Parts: sequence; structure tokens; C-alpha cells
Amino acid sequence: MILFANFLIAIAGIIHVVLNIYIYIIIIRAILTWVRVPSLYPVAVFLYKLTEPVMRPFRRLVPPNKVGGIDITPIIVILVILFVDSFLVESVAVYARQLLREHALQF
Repeated sequence: MILFANFLIAIAGIIHVVLNIYIYIIIIRAILTWVRVPSLYPVAVFLYKLTEPVMRPFRRLVPPNKVGGIDITPIIVILVILFVDSFLVESVAVYARQLLREHALQF
């Protein structure tokens, strides 16, 4: 049971880091849409391909023309990612710590 709990803690930590990195990627993509720098075009294309599969469903729900032409999709996606990180990932980590405590009490 100790191995499973440690595995869950490790997975929760990795997912937490990946979600935080993805938030930064979304922020960088949003900034690159405000400024046009030709030398950064390959980076912008890469970030677009990395983030668009996640942002597309939210853009269908809240199209930019419904909000005065402003694309608030990055904000919505970041809020959803923060919710997933706070709720699901933290729940897995708490469950794993509880398993470790229960195992420690048995000895």
C-alpha cells in the first residue's frame, strides 16, 4: 500500500507541474497574439498547435464575437486548469497521504 500511495503522490506532483507549465504556455500564446514578431512565427505556430485542441471546445461555447471581439478563451481555460489542479490533483494527493497515515497507524 505504501508503494501505491507514493505512486499516487508522484503522479499528482507530475500532473501539477504539467498543468502549471501548460498555463504558462497559454499565457505566452495570448501575449504572442497581441504582438506580431516575424522572428517568433515558428514559436507561435508551435504554441498554437499545442493549445488549440484544448481551447477550441471552449471557443465554441464562448465565441469571441459574442464578447465584443475579445477572446476570453485563454482565461476560461486557465480557470478550468486551476480547478482541475485544485480539486482533482489535490484530492489524489490527499487520498495518498491518508493511505500512508493509515498504514503508519497499523504498525
